[in-house]
Amino acid sequence: MTTPDPDALAKALDREHVFHSWSAQAGLDLPVIAGGLGSVVWDHAGNRMLDFASQLVNVNIGHQHPAVVAAIQQQAGELATIGPATANLTRGQAAERILSKAPDGFTKVFFTNGGADANENAIRMARLHTGRDTVLSTYRSYHGNTGAAIVATGDWRRMPNRYARGHAHFFGPYLYRSEFWATTPEEESARALHHLERVIQSEGPTTIAAILLESVPGTAGILLPPPGYLAGVRALCDRYGIILILDEVMCGFGRTGRWFAFEGYDVVPDLITFAKGVNSGYVPVGGVIISDAISATFDDRVFPGGLTYSGHPLAAASIIASIDAMQDEGIVEHARRIGAERIGPGLRSLADKHPLIGEVRGEGVFWAMELVTDRETREPVGADVIGKLKTELTARGLMPFAADNRIHVVPPCVVTDDEVSQAMTIYDEALTSVEEDLF
Repeated sequence: MTTPDPDALAKALDREHVFHSWSAQAGLDLPVIAGGLGSVVWDHAGNRMLDFASQLVNVNIGHQHPAVVAAIQQQAGELATIGPATANLTRGQAAERILSKAPDGFTKVFFTNGGADANENAIRMARLHTGRDTVLSTYRSYHGNTGAAIVATGDWRRMPNRYARGHAHFFGPYLYRSEFWATTPEEESARALHHLERVIQSEGPTTIAAILLESVPGTAGILLPPPGYLAGVRALCDRYGIILILDEVMCGFGRTGRWFAFEGYDVVPDLITFAKGVNSGYVPVGGVIISDAISATFDDRVFPGGLTYSGHPLAAASIIASIDAMQDEGIVEHARRIGAERIGPGLRSLADKHPLIGEVRGEGVFWAMELVTDRETREPVGADVIGKLKTELTARGLMPFAADNRIHVVPPCVVTDDEVSQAMTIYDEALTSVEEDLF
């Protein structure tokens, strides 16, 4: 009897039985991943790829970190699951670890299953705390695929999913494609803040519960806030009695070279949402870090929200091990250094060489190459060019992250100098190949 090829079997079973997110199902041809370690993954045949997508920009600590795997295994042997209406030492220690990285004035964590329901519950908290309804968020954003989170999302994915009430959108700063005719970061910041205040005034300040922002928008383009912007949003929230929710689901826990991305922008929010970065997605988890003023609202008032797996012990164990390992091994500092010394300079060198690259931006292990057909007009490349580039990158042994007209360079925080050098060579070769057909 012939033993089936495991890669072929995995593909066949996937095509036959698995319904994939954000995809038309017919014609999908997905890579098979059988194992991984650090910044590298491989299929059953042993073909290796650099994971410069970190899957969905979440494997911050790298694949199969031994301390995190061991913690999950140990917890499974002791207590595999327990309901949220209990006190559990592992859960409490996980919350304690998270809060040790938060600003002063935060002493409670509400655990969820992931980032979408973290944002969902943060919105619920803000509405109940303020007695207001409207939530403002940017057009260039992604906040998850549950009812309120997907409507808070600014991109096209909200349009067929408008089931939640009370959402309005505004334009955030994006100097490369400024909505405000700005020519400097300072102009972009000031004009974006003016625009936001006019939206607040036009929507009615006393109706607005919260402004929900990704500290650094990720899927929308890794859009670093210009000087003064987040601090200016904080000031507007204070002026009008609005709760500021900062979404750190993608950009938190080392991704920007800081524990929280907002630490680099002179701002403290009222609610912080987190998820996959806190434990690199080894077990599904998310949560809301709650300021003392908001948590006090529910001291004698029932919070009308809950999840069966809130604070699941396997997830909690993985959080403890992940934060401890990142701290003990200097992983956050490593991400900051390798971004400043290797990834940033490497990408800027590519931009000097390749006319396809209109702009490079990022920090830590959170970068994007924005691709254009013409640097003067900044016309974005189409899906056909991105498709060809993805094919060229994959063929050379690199798993890419593509969004719209961009390639995001988002390896694990533990990526090595040699791996970055290998990746830059692959990006260079792939861009050269695609450009030969274009220019």
